[in-house]
Amino acid sequence: MSRRLGPAVCCVLRLSAPLKERYAEEHGLDFQRLLDASAYKEMYRQDMIRWGEEKRRADPSFFCRTVVEGVAQPVWVVSDTRRLSDVEWFRDVYGDVVQTVRVVASEETRKRRNWVFVAGVDDAESECGLDQGVAFDWVITNDGDELSLDGQLEALLQSVRGRL
Repeated sequence: MSRRLGPAVCCVLRLSAPLKERYAEEHGLDFQRLLDASAYKEMYRQDMIRWGEEKRRADPSFFCRTVVEGVAQPVWVVSDTRRLSDVEWFRDVYGDVVQTVRVVASEETRKRRNWVFVAGVDDAESECGLDQGVAFDWVITNDGDELSLDGQLEALLQSVRGRL
């Protein structure tokens, strides 16, 4: 999305970035290595989820507020919103300009991409907290059909451009 709109118009925000940065600081870990899909991150993933939940219980909007600080572009793609409370925060603070987009892929496609279900991780709120209770504005299917994906993204981009 940001490539198609350009960096002056659009930026990608990751709620997990401030979470992982703070977790790394408090636990003496390599923040950059926690950002990728590595065995290093997986070693800490369950504890990081637990730790993040504790932080959210103390201040539900902490990570949302932190990630938007100082952002100047008019379009934000929050790439890893995973909880209803996060969606509600953005809707409460920014109102009707918020467009929710869910990207889906079949379980078969996910397995082809080397996804393996891990109990206690993949069934945690951090992974499936938006499976119910959210009426998404857009649902994008990403099962590997590039033409279909491009068509869906183009429709979304036209909508975004019409709002600028």
